[in-house]
Amino acid sequence: MKLVLAPMEGVVDFKMRELLTDLGGFDLCVTEFIRVVDLTFPRRVFTRYCPELLNGGFTRAGTPVRIQLLGQVPHALAANARKAVKLGSHGVDLNFGCPAKTVNKSRGGAVLLKEPEQIYQIIKAVREAVPAEHEVSAKIRLGFDDDANSTEIVDAVEQAGASSLAIHARTKRDGYKPPAYWEKIPPLLSRLSIPVVANGEIWQVKDAMRCQEQSQCQDLMLGRGALATPDLAAKIKAHVTDTPYTPLNWENVVHHILHSSMHQDENMSEKYFSARTKQWLSYLKRQYAGAHVLFDEIKTLKSKGDVIKVLEKYAISPDLDSNHNSKILLK
Repeated sequence: MKLVLAPMEGVVDFKMRELLTDLGGFDLCVTEFIRVVDLTFPRRVFTRYCPELLNGGFTRAGTPVRIQLLGQVPHALAANARKAVKLGSHGVDLNFGCPAKTVNKSRGGAVLLKEPEQIYQIIKAVREAVPAEHEVSAKIRLGFDDDANSTEIVDAVEQAGASSLAIHARTKRDGYKPPAYWEKIPPLLSRLSIPVVANGEIWQVKDAMRCQEQSQCQDLMLGRGALATPDLAAKIKAHVTDTPYTPLNWENVVHHILHSSMHQDENMSEKYFSARTKQWLSYLKRQYAGAHVLFDEIKTLKSKGDVIKVLEKYAISPDLDSNHNSKILLK
């Protein structure tokens, strides 16, 4: 089983990738998308989206990171893909799933699901530009308004030479509303010879098991579920391998927020840590009752220092935790 941390625009940035992969379980991370129009970006753009390039393309925990590109011009995407792997990205991922209206209006993301031929041309150009030893993966949804042309979409991906495919089991029209239609993936698998990763509505270990069963995919991509339960990937891996595992409790999670590097970047504004913590708490509320209490205490705070003072009240000391969690917290 391979677990991939999903690219979530404005949410799963370098700091979040670092924190979540420290907890273990993930085999690969995909960055937020880099929007490509017609220019080949300089090195500084790639390292801004993917600071892991300065560490051989790996997170602090050693998890490989793959740069994701979004656009509609094949030759421009190919040029940027070539540069990304040259700089150290572990392959390149192509975004055909973003449902954002602003992105779709400029003919990027999920709107290209209406044009399987264009998807084919993009993947083909990128595959030809990237050395064979590097993967070229694609991320799609089942369709735009409906899934009527889903077979044409996956045929385009396969025939263009993609190395693997992640399928978010909803259409663009579905957005992020439950459920995810995992059962619609198996008919598409029969048309594919490449590995397929299932994505959508995996919040708990039992969801991962159901997704595997219904999608017939062994590999999974975790997005919002990993934000709601930060050690979800580790819990899934422990379940699959029948390995003892001590889940993080609420105090452990607060400790991670407090001792992450999210508040240590001098290039970020004073309000960055406060805003990111509130954003993350909106997901954590789904699994931890304490997140509601903490959010209420910091919702009016903007200063990094003020937020840290509140967090310190709730964070547990690693010395008081189990041996298992102490190792994770101090990693």
